Amino acid sequence: MAINMEKIKKNIKKLKGIVVSDKMQKTIVVKVDRKKIHPLYKKEYIVSKKYKVHDADKKAKVGDKVIFVSTRPLSKDKKWRLLEVVPSGSRESGKNDTFDRQII
Repeated sequence: MAINMEKIKKNIKKLKGIVVSDKMQKTIVVKVDRKKIHPLYKKEYIVSKKYKVHDADKKAKVGDKVIFVSTRPLSKDKKWRLLEVVPSGSRESGKNDTFDRQII
C-alpha cells in the first residue's frame, strides 16, 4: 500500500507571525495578522489570530518573526510546530514590513 506523499504535503499549512509570549514551557504564542476586505464597503481591515506553537528547543523569543506549520494535536490548543525563526536582518530596510500579514 503506497502512500501518496504529494497528497499529504497539500494538507500541511505554513503561517508566518510574530511571537507575543514565550512564558510557557516548550510553547510560544504567535500572532498572525491578515487583511480582509469588507463585503459591502470594500475597506481593508486587519484581523489578528493567536496560535499556540510547539517550540521544543526554546529558540524563539518575544518579538521574533517565525514560520510554523500544522502538525498532529499535541495538546488541547497546540496543533502547530515551529519551523524556523526568521533572522531580523534578513529583510532590506526601507520596504514596508508586511511580514506578519502574509499567509504562505
